[in-house]
Amino acid sequence: MTDAPITMPIESPWGDIREGVRSVCAKFPNEYWMRLDHASEYPTEFVNALTEAGYLGCLIPEEYGGSGLPLSAGCAVLEAIHEAGCNAAACHAQMYTMGTVLKHGSEEQKRKYLPDIASGKLRLQAFGVTEPTTGSDTTQLKTRAEKKGNKYIVNGQKVWTSRVMHSDLMLLLARTTPLDKVKRRTEGLSVFLVDLREAKGRGVEMKKIDAMINHNTCEVFFDNLEVPPDALIGEEGQGFKYILSSMNAERLLISAECLGDARYFIRRATDYAKERIVFGNPIGKNQGVQFPIARAYAELAAAELLVAKGCALFEAGRECGAEANMGKMLAAEAAWHAAEACMQTFGGFAYAREYGIERKWRECRLYQTAPISTNMVLAFVGQNILGMPRSY
Repeated sequence: MTDAPITMPIESPWGDIREGVRSVCAKFPNEYWMRLDHASEYPTEFVNALTEAGYLGCLIPEEYGGSGLPLSAGCAVLEAIHEAGCNAAACHAQMYTMGTVLKHGSEEQKRKYLPDIASGKLRLQAFGVTEPTTGSDTTQLKTRAEKKGNKYIVNGQKVWTSRVMHSDLMLLLARTTPLDKVKRRTEGLSVFLVDLREAKGRGVEMKKIDAMINHNTCEVFFDNLEVPPDALIGEEGQGFKYILSSMNAERLLISAECLGDARYFIRRATDYAKERIVFGNPIGKNQGVQFPIARAYAELAAAELLVAKGCALFEAGRECGAEANMGKMLAAEAAWHAAEACMQTFGGFAYAREYGIERKWRECRLYQTAPISTNMVLAFVGQNILGMPRSY
């Protein structure tokens, strides 16, 4: 197998970053990920290496200890990680939660937390939004943060909160005004930057979920957790708007991971199809093998263009919701189709853990569902872009 990346029809930006990330990833081969997958362990060494190299602080402004790079640089980091056969799920939340803190956090909050996040002294990897009874219907969430005196008392439950056991801070969305007392359902939600070092065992309990992939994801229970007022980000009751402002960045960053996955699978499938001899010929000579890989490449090229457009709009401060959502959907589909083509190309060997393909195949399937499902993207397009009646 060659280590050369799959070339694309447009010039790939941030070449130095991609090369640097590949150098870091080379120290963490499939054997490392296979061991962690078996033990359901967090990739601490990998996260530390990326942090020390400065890649996880690339979106934090220089004045707070980061590199001050644009979103497309963050996308390059995550894409290169996945293209190399590694997985960024252990650390990618730090990039997209930054948006809420940077745009809506106070200067005091930024100076208190961001330098230590950039240096790796603190981890902001947990994002408490999804709940077991509400799912994607975020405005109906049940977790309450009630103001009592000079503090908030939080009660409720979150689910699919990944990395929370390995994070020092958590961005938490909770309802501060009851739903029946607001004019619009998007009002009355607030965002808090919770210090988990102080909260664990003092109102916060966690239970790990045994899942198909090793994302270290948990249920989180809040029982009269006391949160100080300086943990509130921005204005009380405006949290849903703050979270939405970061979701376009999240979609684009996850899209980049999907593009990296697609490149990984296409490279592995292409190399194997050239080398594997059956009935006297390389199997890549057969159109039944060759065409699915070629189609996956075409889908990858198309998705990359839309994601690049979304990044350009985001960095220009323009509306990019359509591009971010559609880009995520198309990139996830390109990755999944490439994964399926790779599995079929390798045949029985694809199921052997030593090849790494079945692990990546399981991991990449997630993005059909999260952080936003394909059907939710289609509903967004149908209602917000095409103007059809609201379906939910």
